[in-house]
Amino acid sequence: MRTLLALGAVLLSLASAPAPPPPAPLPARMADTGGGSQLITAVAADASATTGTVTWWDRRGGRWVRAGSATARFGANGLAEGATRRQGTNTTPTGLYDLPYAFGIRPAPVGTRYRYVRATEDSWWCQDNDSRAYNRWVEKLPADCRPAEAEHIVAYGTQYAHALVIGFNYARPVRMRGAGIFLHVDGKGATAGCVSVPADAMRAILAWADPARRPHIAVGTRRGPTAVTRY
Repeated sequence: MRTLLALGAVLLSLASAPAPPPPAPLPARMADTGGGSQLITAVAADASATTGTVTWWDRRGGRWVRAGSATARFGANGLAEGATRRQGTNTTPTGLYDLPYAFGIRPAPVGTRYRYVRATEDSWWCQDNDSRAYNRWVEKLPADCRPAEAEHIVAYGTQYAHALVIGFNYARPVRMRGAGIFLHVDGKGATAGCVSVPADAMRAILAWADPARRPHIAVGTRRGPTAVTRY
């Protein structure tokens, strides 16, 4: 009887104990968020995953608040540390990056505040390591950028309907590190290294993103050496 009474007392104390506080929002657990008041996180379960979640966040009143989320796709060979990634590996580079500008084959979604470059038949992204235009948008291919080493933007009518340039290897390009990494609309499957989301999510992100609030994108995994919280 005493044992039952003791057990009942323990169960009663457990039932009345306060619930543990919810975990802090993901941006609050990160090493860096870029210093702005908007952030996009793109998170996969592990480095071999080709799918995950993109979430966009606002900082309001000193706290990070989720503004929206969507399913995400990553490189066909998963994710790789951005600082050591190699071009042509079909991996999405992890890290924290700025978002230099937006572009698209279709008109900018209503509410877009980012500088938005509308693609034409002459729009290419040069990925030729021997070109002075490496990892740059060009109108008409320069003589030193081979067509086989460049993306003709309008050839990707679905994926590049709307996109944001991810600032991976962009400010000071390192040859063979990789080029043409974007946040864009989903295609048929995994990407060649970009992050992709459904079309309605891409439109929502462009209508939400405000360059005056210095948004960044953090790409990583839930845990391990490429954990998004490291960046």
